[in-house]
Amino acid sequence: LPFRPSISIFAPLLVSLPRPENNTMPPKNKKGGAPEVPRFGRVGNNLKMGIVGLPNIGKSSLFNLLSESAQADAENYPFCTIDPNTTRCAVPDARYDKLCSIWKPPSEYPAYLHLVDIAGLIKGASEGAGLGNAFLSHIQAVDGIFHLVRAFDSKDVSHVDDSIDPARDLDTITAELCKKDLAYVLVQREAREKDVKKNPTMKLPPLFFEVMDKVQTMLENNQPLAKGCVWTAPEVDKINELIPGCITLKPMVYLANCSEKSFVLGGNKHIPKIQEWVKSHGGGLVIPFSVEFEESLSALQKAGDVDGEAALLDSLSGKGRGSVLPRIVKCGYKQLKLMYYFTAGEKEVRCWTVAQGATAPQAAGVIHTDFEAGFIKLECCAYDDFIELNKGEKSMASVKAAGKYRQEGKNYIVQDGDICHFLFNKAGGKKK
Repeated sequence: LPFRPSISIFAPLLVSLPRPENNTMPPKNKKGGAPEVPRFGRVGNNLKMGIVGLPNIGKSSLFNLLSESAQADAENYPFCTIDPNTTRCAVPDARYDKLCSIWKPPSEYPAYLHLVDIAGLIKGASEGAGLGNAFLSHIQAVDGIFHLVRAFDSKDVSHVDDSIDPARDLDTITAELCKKDLAYVLVQREAREKDVKKNPTMKLPPLFFEVMDKVQTMLENNQPLAKGCVWTAPEVDKINELIPGCITLKPMVYLANCSEKSFVLGGNKHIPKIQEWVKSHGGGLVIPFSVEFEESLSALQKAGDVDGEAALLDSLSGKGRGSVLPRIVKCGYKQLKLMYYFTAGEKEVRCWTVAQGATAPQAAGVIHTDFEAGFIKLECCAYDDFIELNKGEKSMASVKAAGKYRQEGKNYIVQDGDICHFLFNKAGGKKK
């Protein structure tokens, strides 16, 4: 039977597996709410997402669409990208746009997602095929992954394996990442065990062997470390200590790149296969989209063809559909566990990126280290309170009158969308 497209297939799909029963639940947070999720990788404000996949599937084209200025080579042959291209793209946010429309400052600065375009991997990359070791090292340097998968048929765009099979492609990339991690894990384990043999007074704790044995078994079975297993907080800490460079610990978003025709109709035969593969391999977020459609839309927008743009958007089956690029950027930002607070005034409206869970002094330090070192207090309000109470005025007066303008100390956890003003001691003891 022919494939019958479904509109719902283009909604981002989050698929997950049942929680294993034999694992210890993460500890609850201090307020007694939902359990805190242990976190792999580094915590920071300048984290990067890398675009990863086989050659000739649209990685550099997607990078160019998301980029503000940099243009990566995008050609129909393997390894046209060798050195990683880097750029940043603004994170869409209606709250930021609203603040800018109220204050109309001369300086406007949104939040940015940092992106890296990494050359295509092929089977055998972990053993050096197709410059694979260099490319895998580039993946180790990023903090999260957009795993791009080809979901379109085209005689004009070659496939490195001469046929279109998304499940096979996903297996190929996953296996290469696991093999790279396994080689890294074995080196790290051997080094620590050698150190113990040299020093009779040293002894590795039982947790070392428990974690390393589990990690090694998973990787030998091509099982990414971040999926299909619920790690305890002590295990996460031990992994971050011993093997922080593992690629398969990084958060991943799967992007299914289909043709413009398939995107307009609402799906094709390849996308359900991708969703099923992800579901059977630990779960994750799948976002179907079309580089071809996004390029057509971008060209019309750059040409100022309002009627052409409207006609293209009207051709989409289903209400409310359009460009998927904003969703991709937002999901990448969220996967890195980043958020931002606002500063707003006559001179500037700006988003300041911080790691989720940042305290008030840590958030202040993003502006300047002096702000963190001399932190006194934070004056802030929630974005929703400001919009509800300020009546379009360039002032916090009505927010303060309603008792929604708060003073917070050094233990306050800054919330996404807080509008902040920091007070601190300057060098020499003067209050600012």
